[in-house]
Amino acid sequence: MANIQRVMKTAIIDLGTNTFNLLIVEGKTTLFKTKIAVKLGEGGITNGYIAEAPFQRGFEALKKHLQTIEAYQVDRTLAFATSAIRSASNGADFVAEVKTELGLQIEVIDGDKEAELIYLGVQQAFNLGDGNKLIMDIGGGSTEFIICNKKEIFWKQSFQLGAARLLEHFQPQDPITSTEVKSIEGYLEETLTPLWTALQKLPCDTLVGSSGSFDTLADVIVHQFYKPSILKGKTNYDFKLSDYHWLHEYFLKSNLEERLNTPGMIPMRADMIVISTIFINYLLKRQQMQAMKLSTYALKEGVLETLS
Repeated sequence: MANIQRVMKTAIIDLGTNTFNLLIVEGKTTLFKTKIAVKLGEGGITNGYIAEAPFQRGFEALKKHLQTIEAYQVDRTLAFATSAIRSASNGADFVAEVKTELGLQIEVIDGDKEAELIYLGVQQAFNLGDGNKLIMDIGGGSTEFIICNKKEIFWKQSFQLGAARLLEHFQPQDPITSTEVKSIEGYLEETLTPLWTALQKLPCDTLVGSSGSFDTLADVIVHQFYKPSILKGKTNYDFKLSDYHWLHEYFLKSNLEERLNTPGMIPMRADMIVISTIFINYLLKRQQMQAMKLSTYALKEGVLETLS
């Protein structure tokens, strides 16, 4: 009788600034995926450390993920940490404590590697085509930009411009004021000089938002204008820019309570979504981009693509 080789089960944990995401696959087939809100940047991100409460939240989230992994009898577990942990003065302490107490080895990746893995993830969500696309991944601690097509990356860079970092830096009123919006836009204009230079050489007419804030925007839009079921099982979504602009204006005028009560809103994103839409809107407006698309795939799926 021929040997039937069992397909390996793999767990991938993406330790983001806002959420710790878990993906469990058998071969390339998804068995389970979930995320736990940790908000690692709360109360410390602008000072470069993880405060005590988010430190503990992160630790407890990993304990819960590891219980799930054990229940699925996974063969191998890979964990990757991004902006909040790599830039925090006590990030290494978090990694060491997790290793000692939970037996989990975390690989802290730099922004360049993060951008590369995001690209590999987005590649699996839909055909990027031959024309230049700009991928934007808004995290809590950093935002990655990748200029690419279906075949290759032409330019990539990670910026310390995550939604949690910007929120803590500007601490805007609620609702945000037009003066505060202008201040944020001025800061983006100055900080993103390398991106503007790259886009002059490599123009893109489509913005591809990967996961995170873009997932939330799509969820709110389909609740508002369509049916939530249209996103079910989809790995990508084409935004109507008119829908997006309506939502951006709505968020600018809204307070936290109104955002929390908005159908499709994930509670943990309600405070940061205004900053995210200002960021996206400024980019669309400045570059006169004509299309915007969601990829529900990002770093985790990129890691999966690198595995043999």
